[in-house]
Amino acid sequence: MRFLAAGNPAVRAAGAVVLPTACALTLAACGSTPAPGSVPSAASSPEPSSSAPSSTSGSVTAAACTSAQLKITLTHTGALAGQAGGYLSFTNDGRVTCQMTGWPTVVAQTAAGSATTLGRAHSTMFGAWQEAKPLPVVTLQPGGSADAVVVSDDEPAGTSTNCPAPYVRLRVSPPGSSASQVVSAYLPGAKTYLPSCVAASGSPSAETSAITTPSSLPR
Repeated sequence: MRFLAAGNPAVRAAGAVVLPTACALTLAACGSTPAPGSVPSAASSPEPSSSAPSSTSGSVTAAACTSAQLKITLTHTGALAGQAGGYLSFTNDGRVTCQMTGWPTVVAQTAAGSATTLGRAHSTMFGAWQEAKPLPVVTLQPGGSADAVVVSDDEPAGTSTNCPAPYVRLRVSPPGSSASQVVSAYLPGAKTYLPSCVAASGSPSAETSAITTPSSLPR
């Protein structure tokens, strides 16, 4: 099946600002707008207020997000170019800023109870995600979110004529955490559960991307 994912299009240095000589003579006439490609210094950047939830990529300055302070849901589901999947959304449901980086642990289960730990993807067709080096550190203020693409082939490989029974639930742990949450593996955008098709190598094709900012994925 090849349905388009919900919202398809599909990823992002600081420099010193040197004032011209004329500015030195007439400071009142010169603005403080940074040159293209530059960013304001930390000292001049106001901290986002808690009333405006945000997710940003940067260096580690807060504790890692735990399962207890996150709300995990499966969103933006669909199918594209032989893959079906969605975005695992991790929303900071607590009152303290936290950070996420790396791959979540996702264990997919069938209705019969068979469990498969999803592999680590380095790129995905669905979601058009590409691994960045180094991996981003995503800061989640209260109410802010981070995403990870979960995806699987939706067509049998080689001489197979069908795929095994699909996955009906996902047990998800944020990076660095052993605690998990269970979410449904149903993909409304593809009108099916997450497929459990195997790759041509015979290995399960289902994978998950590393944590990324919502703005880096097509919506």
